[in-house]
Amino acid sequence: MAESLKDISILWIIPFVGLLLSIAIMPLINENWWHHNFPKVSLLWGVPMAAAMFIILPGRTINTAVEFCSFIALIGSLYVISSGIFLHGSFKSTPLTNCLFLAAGAVLANMIGTAGASMVLVRPMLRINSKRKSKMHIFIFFIFIVSNIGGSLTPLGDPPLFLGFLQGVPFHWTLIHLFPGWAFSVGTLILIFFVIDSVMLKKDGGVEPSAATEKFVLEGKINFLFLLGVLATVILYGNFLPNQWGHFREAIQIALMCIFAVLSYRCTPNQVHMENKFSWFPIKEVAIIFAAIFACMIPALNILEYKGSTGQLAVTHSWQFFWMSGGLSSFLDNAPTYLVFQSLGKTMGAVSNGVCHGVPVFQGCVPIKVLMAISMGAVFMGANTYIGNAPNFMVKSICKENKVAMPSFFGYMAWSLLILEPLFIAVTFIFFRT
Repeated sequence: MAESLKDISILWIIPFVGLLLSIAIMPLINENWWHHNFPKVSLLWGVPMAAAMFIILPGRTINTAVEFCSFIALIGSLYVISSGIFLHGSFKSTPLTNCLFLAAGAVLANMIGTAGASMVLVRPMLRINSKRKSKMHIFIFFIFIVSNIGGSLTPLGDPPLFLGFLQGVPFHWTLIHLFPGWAFSVGTLILIFFVIDSVMLKKDGGVEPSAATEKFVLEGKINFLFLLGVLATVILYGNFLPNQWGHFREAIQIALMCIFAVLSYRCTPNQVHMENKFSWFPIKEVAIIFAAIFACMIPALNILEYKGSTGQLAVTHSWQFFWMSGGLSSFLDNAPTYLVFQSLGKTMGAVSNGVCHGVPVFQGCVPIKVLMAISMGAVFMGANTYIGNAPNFMVKSICKENKVAMPSFFGYMAWSLLILEPLFIAVTFIFFRT
């Protein structure tokens, strides 16, 4: 990493800002044009930046390319495998039903990750609410809860927590220390959702009752084995493949995930894919746009790590760690952002007389409150924007494919500002006042 850390100009983040503005503004100007031309726009920003960074920061650029391949292999395999799971059943579209699904998603996210839980549950929720007139809010809260905040209890829930586990944070630490924040945040959001959904349902005059009495049936059960295979691959990569193998470790992980995805696709009957309205467009959109994001964020992450390593980031209190790690994770990859602030947390004086009075991690010790703040900030605030966490964009794309109107980039941020920011302020006062 030392080779990659250089004091480069902040002007290098201009392409990243330009890409974000393109994603945010161009669909507002002409959505149809953007739908057909986003690959060209992404390449226009991403390819020159990748070439320039390969010259200036070759080590970081290669690492970023490998990280992107691992990222898209994980997201792609979960997308394909979850598309082979189809849930039948006569679920009535009520606020209570939706709340139960959101709560289930918040729990499931800790077992198969936020991406896995999002991909498994978004289609059943689309079918349950297919006859609703107003349903945008349902999937905005789905992104808030299932795609982000829900996955904060185990290292399997979200990539930053898994990196923390690899750095020495005990597996059970997140469950013990983040559960109060998880319960408060998820519970508050579900309560707010129940009120909003009840008002919207009443405003729409309810939902036309269905005469169907279809019993609960789950098709494509074999795909749960493939999901377990993907999770086993992540654990294998993190715990059993030697670091000395370098990028060969990532190659094994990517290959195994691709194998599970191919097996799932081959073993799933075409009828199930048709019932799920499966298409390749959502994963194609995420792959292309996030390839450009990964390329353009290289200088931003380098600047952040350089300033952190040289003590230029004036972050000394837990609430500052919460907002700084969270704010940057809203736009940058939350995994490396987590690591930057965890490294900074090692300098906070949690060791006295050779004894760690915080959380022992690789080559250091982080105060408990500080690590809580970094963990919750990186996971929770990924919900602030569509690009804060990959499942956000995937859910948005699947919803649009199913004719559910979703807000624009700025429209979504308006929802997050109105609902999430007051919640995060409350979290700050309850858990991180010092």
